[in-house]
Parts: sequence; structure tokens; C-alpha cells
Amino acid sequence: MAATSNVTEVIFLGFSQNKNVQKVLFATFLLLYAAIVLGNGLIVVTITASRGLTSPMYFFLSFLSFVEICYCSVTAPKLIVDSFNKRRVISLEGCITQIFFLHFFGGTEIFLLTVMAYDRYVAICKPLHYVIIMNRRVCGLLVGAAWVGGLLHSLGQTFLIFQLPFCGPNLIDHYFCDVHPVLKLACSDTFLLSLLIILNGGSISVVSFVVLLASYSVILRSLRNRSSDGRRKALSTCASHLAVVGLFFIPCSFVYMRPCVSLPADKIVAVFYTVLTPLLNPVIYSFRNAEVKNAVRRLMGKKVHWREK
Repeated sequence: MAATSNVTEVIFLGFSQNKNVQKVLFATFLLLYAAIVLGNGLIVVTITASRGLTSPMYFFLSFLSFVEICYCSVTAPKLIVDSFNKRRVISLEGCITQIFFLHFFGGTEIFLLTVMAYDRYVAICKPLHYVIIMNRRVCGLLVGAAWVGGLLHSLGQTFLIFQLPFCGPNLIDHYFCDVHPVLKLACSDTFLLSLLIILNGGSISVVSFVVLLASYSVILRSLRNRSSDGRRKALSTCASHLAVVGLFFIPCSFVYMRPCVSLPADKIVAVFYTVLTPLLNPVIYSFRNAEVKNAVRRLMGKKVHWREK
């Protein structure tokens, strides 16, 4: 329980109070959530079951898809259920728990995207040493470090919120609990706390962005000496990764790398990094890849053959 609080529950204002709009939101987000789980789940199953997809890139991609499912599941199911309810309520403990898992999976995703950029740098710039550098043990350690980094980031954010007293009102102009909206409910001075929260989230974003920028700067320079076919293949892979990075980092930066002030646009921007990025990840990063598409076809073919028996 947070420090001495009169507030025991939090009420979301959501997107709209109009019943017809709520029905549209229910149908839309239910379909989007189903697509996210099925699309990313198919990637995880395909990579796990396919002997041909053993490259470190696919190893990292399977974890990214799993994290995308978890990340979206923190907010989407509650949003879908709330579309039916006139009063959208969550307990204070549930609100803080939602903040914890939101930043845990979000932080892990940021670190995984950074690891994947490093993987592409080694693959393109040091191809002869790629197998040695990115061996199974190193890949496992990098994924483990991403999870630990996400956990430490989330613990820091949640601990800061946990110390606050909440005296009311208990209305949040959002559809899930996050640090900025919840800070507005506190009945104490949150200026220093908001700076620490920005420092925590901002430092991760800035460091990751610098690593990503450095990796792709070196990659682009090295591609000048490659053949046109090699350059085209490398650029295709890098473009897919940069598209996912842009879809996730730009909206997150808008929300978390500014003073803790809630804006009307925050709800719409949040849809980009909590729903649209997990939705587009399979399309951008996987189903444009010939090896993944062939592996999915083989997997589906095996299932059809097994059913016929």
C-alpha cells in the first residue's frame, strides 16, 4: 500500500462516455488485441519450432514478440472490459501494479531493441567473427540483461510512486495507470519526484538511442563497400528494425521525456506504443522476411498433415 492514502481506488475517464463510441472501441481493441496475440504468438511458435531459424536475430525476435504480447496485455484487456462499464475502476494497488508491469515490459523492450541493433552491427560489420561473438551464451546473457534492465527500471519508477500519499480526487484522464496521470493524484509536492522519474525513464531512452544511432551510423558507412545485393539485403533488415524502433521510441519520448504534465494527446499517443507497435511488429519485422514466411508455411503444412491423419 502506498504511503498514508485516503484513495483506495482510481477511476479512468477513458476515451468516451458515449455508448455507441464505447461499442466501437470494444470491437476495435478486441480485434487489435487478438491480432497482436495471434501474430506475435505465431512468430514465437514458428521460431521455436523451426530448425532453420537458428540465427541470433531470430532468437532475439522471438523474445521481442513474447514481450510485445506481455506489454500489450498490461493495458488492452482492461480497456476492452471497461468499454462495457459505465464506471471504469481499478484499485490503488492494482493501479501501482499496472505501472510496474507497464514499465517492466516497456523497459525490457527498449533494451531488446538495443541488443538487436548490436546484433545487426556485428553481423554486417564483423561477419567473419559473427558466430564467435554472438554465440549462444552471449545471446542468452544479452537477453537476460534486457530483462534485468527492465526490472530495475520498473522497480525505480514504482518505488517513487509507492512513496506518495494520495488524498483525492481519484479521477485519471487516461485508460490505464501511468506515472504522469498518477502523480497528479498525489497530495504532496511532486516536483523532485517528477525529475527523478524523468531521469530514470529519460536516461534509458537517451542511452539506448545513442547506442542505436552509433550502431546504424557504423553500419551505413560499412555498406558503402558492399555489393548492391548485399547492400540491399542489409538495408532491408535494418530498415525493418528502424521502423519498429521509430514506432516505439518516438511516442515514448513524447510522453516520458518531458515534465510530468498530462496532455489531452497522451491517450492517443499511448495507443501507438501500447497497441500499434505490438500489432505492426509481426508485419514489419517478420512477415516481410522470406525465411520467416517459409517457416510459417512449413509449420502450417505440418499441422494440416497431422490433422488429416
